[in-house]
Order: sequence, then structure tokens, then C-alpha cells
Amino acid sequence: MKTDDLIASLAADGPAHRPLRPLFAAAAILGTLCAFALFMLTLGPRPDVDQALHTMRFDFKCVVMFILAVTTFFVARDMTRPEVTRSRLRPLLWAAPLLLILSVAVELIVMPPDTWMPRLIGQNMPYCTTMIPLFALAPLALMLWVFRQGAPQNPVRAGAIAGLLAGGIGATLYAVHCFDDSPLFVATWYTLAITFVTGLGALLGARLLRW
Repeated sequence: MKTDDLIASLAADGPAHRPLRPLFAAAAILGTLCAFALFMLTLGPRPDVDQALHTMRFDFKCVVMFILAVTTFFVARDMTRPEVTRSRLRPLLWAAPLLLILSVAVELIVMPPDTWMPRLIGQNMPYCTTMIPLFALAPLALMLWVFRQGAPQNPVRAGAIAGLLAGGIGATLYAVHCFDDSPLFVATWYTLAITFVTGLGALLGARLLRW
């Protein structure tokens, strides 16, 4: 059987036995709940969260990370089917990065140059680069399991998208705790942590999702 015929066969037979979109949504929700439970057991919201909610930088970083998670969810859900190589929704993935780039540009314009480096380094870099991947582990594991049921056509890409979504979930949770609200910090260390999870997802996808 040719590869294209096999993919078509899987696509035709799969939905009757494995409703993968609802399953993927359930995995994402369960993974988020697991990550939230771990977040509350370890860090929890920052003590001044009530006051922080009234500041633009805190609200903005949380919203951007949430947008990343939501947009990546829809792209990842599209890729649970074997006939989908690239999601038609993938342009949505530009939303969060573009907002973050814009916020960095504004920060560089409005803040004096001698404050740029302290804002970039921040105070919680070790926590950021450690806790975001930690919170992402449960969502990543569950979503990779769903992808495995769906036999994605490109295992590396599917794993990377799962990692990006898991990283977005972890970053959204961590943002509620983090005291470093500068876009310079978020663009540097949040991005580094999310990139690590994305790479981990791609690596695991290459090993676990081949069929």
C-alpha cells in the first residue's frame, strides 16, 4: 500500500473509533488542570496579585502567554489527523510573538537605556527557566499520547506543536507568580523556556509518534 493510500485509509477509518478532536481537547484541559495543581502546590500566585492586576505590564504578559496557548491549541488540534501536514490555522501562531515584539519596542522607547539590562535580567530568571518546563510536562505528555493515537504525518512537527502548546500553558501559569513584568524579561526568558519545551516535544515526537 502506498503512503498516500495508507494515510487516506487512516483518515477514513479513524473518526468512527477515535474522536480525536474531543480527545485532544480533554487532554489539553486535563493537562492544564494537572499543571495548575502543581503550580498551586509549588509557587502559587504572587502575594500582590490583586495590585498587579491593575498594572499594564503584568496584565499584558499574562494575556500574551494565554494567547499563545489558545492559538497553539487550535493549530495542534488540527494536526491530530494523519492527513494534515500543516494546519491551515498556523498563521495564528504569529499573534503572541508579534504582540511581544511590539511590547519590547515600546519598552525600549519609553524606558531609559540604563534600565534595559536590569529589566532584561530581572530577579527570577532561574525560576522562570525551570518552572515553565516543569509545569508543561503533564500537558505535553497527555497531548503526545493523543497525537500517537492519531498517527500524525509529520511526527517532529506534531511534537513541536504539542511542546509549544504545553510551554504556553506553563508560561501562562508561571506569569501569575512572576514578579518580573518587563517585556524585555518575558521576551528573553519566557521565550527560552518555551523554546526548550518545544524542542523537547519535537524530540519526543520523533521517537514516539512514528508509524
